[in-house]
Amino acid sequence: MPLQFNTVKLFAGSGSAAIAKAIADSYGKELGQVAISRFSDGEYQPHFDESIRGCDVFLIQSTHQPTDNLMELLMMIDAARRASAHYITAVIPYFGLARQDRKDKPRVAIGSKLVANLLVAAGIHRIMTMDLHAAQIQAFFDVPVDHLDASIIFVPYIKSLGLENLTIASPDMGGSYRARNFAKYFNAEVVICDKRRKRANEIESMTVIGDVTDQDIVLIDDICDTAGTLAKAAGLIMERGARSVRAVCTHPVLSGKAYETIENSALTELIVTDTIPLKQESSKIKVLSTADLFAKAIMNVNEHGSISQLFKVD
Repeated sequence: MPLQFNTVKLFAGSGSAAIAKAIADSYGKELGQVAISRFSDGEYQPHFDESIRGCDVFLIQSTHQPTDNLMELLMMIDAARRASAHYITAVIPYFGLARQDRKDKPRVAIGSKLVANLLVAAGIHRIMTMDLHAAQIQAFFDVPVDHLDASIIFVPYIKSLGLENLTIASPDMGGSYRARNFAKYFNAEVVICDKRRKRANEIESMTVIGDVTDQDIVLIDDICDTAGTLAKAAGLIMERGARSVRAVCTHPVLSGKAYETIENSALTELIVTDTIPLKQESSKIKVLSTADLFAKAIMNVNEHGSISQLFKVD
């Protein structure tokens, strides 16, 4: 007997309207009708303006700041569960609070585990996300997690640049594993920038481990927040004799003076995805779309196909 597939419906949270529209277009479906009633005190209530009974529902919302994005997603999940959706998948291109993945000092919260608990308690059956800050966050969930890899998007773009002396770099020791995985697609060497922080978002010192002389450097990271680390690393790498330096970061958080920092840095360009909408334009920021990858993943989930085949880079 052939497999029976339930009707798929895609819905956008208000914080990810653009990427949700792009995913829906790539999938070949219109976004479903969801609205948010807002009260004068700031309270809000999402509601679906069409039947979702028995449907496989995909709710698309990154949980970047403000925290309203997370709360809105949780309430959409709850509404879908109460409306008798058959299967609810939270599509979270950027999973916020992922940097809070462990107890690294006394008396702190583990924010990413708390968010995982909230999502499961709200009623999700599955989560789909991209480039978690720490891959082990997948274990915080007691439901299936589709952890998509943005390398499949970045690698073809880097190849198209035709860089003659490509070397991959990590902006810190913690990202060395990510950089090595990226380097294997090019059979390239890896260098590491070792940094010491005074406090969050403030660097005390940095050194480069490895030779960058006459190399075209591509820094690899998952999140660009204030851009301070990337700017510092790019400047130091150029001082050490590199020909050029670019940065690849999946999630453009870009808080504070990040845009100004990038414009004034030694970076030739910062290559990001559309998991978080940019707050402003920048001549140095190149945005690559994740829509086709998410659309294929949604299709494979609905049709019980393989997700791992989406990780193959040409």
